[in-house]
Amino acid sequence: MLCVLDIVDPTNGASSSEATPTQRNPRRRSSARNSPAAEARIPAETVSASKVKNYVLDTNVLLHDPNALLNFQDNHVLVPIEVIEEVDKFKRETSDRGQNARTVSRRLDALRTQGSLSTGVPLPNGGQLRILFGQEITVGSRAAAVANGSVDSRILAHALALHDTDPRLRTVLVTKDINLRLKADAWGVPAEDYETDQINLQDLYTGHFEVTVTASQLAEFKLRGELPLPANSRLRHPNEYCTLHEEGPTKRAVLAKVDASGKKLIPLQDCQNVWGIKPKNREQHFALDALLDERVKLVTLMGKAGTGKTLLALAAGLKRTVSDREFRRLMVARPTVSMGKELGFLPGSLDEKLSPWMQPIHDALELLGDLNMGRDHGRTSDLLRNGTIVVEALSYIRGRSIAHQFMIVDEAQNLTPLEAKTILTRVGHGTKIILTGDPYQIDNPYVDVSSNGFNYVISRFRDQALAAHIELSRGERSELAELAANVL
Repeated sequence: MLCVLDIVDPTNGASSSEATPTQRNPRRRSSARNSPAAEARIPAETVSASKVKNYVLDTNVLLHDPNALLNFQDNHVLVPIEVIEEVDKFKRETSDRGQNARTVSRRLDALRTQGSLSTGVPLPNGGQLRILFGQEITVGSRAAAVANGSVDSRILAHALALHDTDPRLRTVLVTKDINLRLKADAWGVPAEDYETDQINLQDLYTGHFEVTVTASQLAEFKLRGELPLPANSRLRHPNEYCTLHEEGPTKRAVLAKVDASGKKLIPLQDCQNVWGIKPKNREQHFALDALLDERVKLVTLMGKAGTGKTLLALAAGLKRTVSDREFRRLMVARPTVSMGKELGFLPGSLDEKLSPWMQPIHDALELLGDLNMGRDHGRTSDLLRNGTIVVEALSYIRGRSIAHQFMIVDEAQNLTPLEAKTILTRVGHGTKIILTGDPYQIDNPYVDVSSNGFNYVISRFRDQALAAHIELSRGERSELAELAANVL
């Protein structure tokens, strides 16, 4: 099935879906990055030729990523004793933070078998780990003046002492605490955020691109159902979607996608009516094709409010579960993270407690019931009662094996990278999972626009043939919702 579009010239009132990546999302901003993460991506020969540095780690870095000790290449990783004491306070928690604290303790204990942590032990990546006990802080020094304060001040004192006593090596304090970075800067100590797992939104994979072809090439694609990618073109990812523009004044275009081999373009599926939903722009065409593709097991849909992420996923899930009977049930889940102040404990059974969290899902199902005016009209409530559609929280997913289900995780931008990994590793045989999210609407205070698990999954799976990603840019909910998403 070939999807042919008449593309309007962007200079004459083009829709937002035809804009450039920067125009599609005016909220994107570039950011300067000079961090251990950026250094971790430098070739080894470049790093070996540079000067070794001292990296002093704050507690929040290890609690955020227990593998941080191994992410500084061949530099010196220095952990103040105060950090060990703070990690010990969190190890009894049942949260992800407690799990990370226990992982850090076990890793340090394993490294202790290689020698004395106070004098330094080698790291697998060529660096060296050492615990700081304050022996470098001398009486009357600047570091001694700082050390008589809070734990943050004592951690800063360690970095300041190294900075003053060993100027040959550049000492950097790595912390996710903004105020501590400000204090370090005031004392003349270089400080950086820990950015190894952060994804710059400007560089994030969008999932689609455009190519200009001749009229004969476009005719060949329509006839043969495939078109080899130009040999001199940049590398394309499997399941990356494409708009083929015919050169010249006709402005005709055909929608296609890269096949699993990444070497040729193939046409999209017929997705003109999916459970009452008709795609209104090319990105929605791309999304429905990925949702209906049997080969694709992971689909990530990113877009601002009102672009149709959840509605498209639910429509495709109902079609493949109820009409096509490819899956045992349609499972919908979302993180229980509220916007604004918590209302406190909710009364009733588990279903009653989850009802306020899952109301957006019920709203979307009700809308699909109104749109689908055929034989399946009004059946969504019956499907909920008989268990064909199940709505769950993610709090109890650990340890499960979810097989033969069409699984949708809504509001995935509120997940941490560890939570995203936990969810994806629950997927069993025959299950397709869809993550939807908007990185600019994050309610979880422990992640941000560049460190959430949703962006992390998109970045890591873009080279995989069983995954597809689409960024939806044009709002279709209402004129007011689209205007609010752009100007507020």
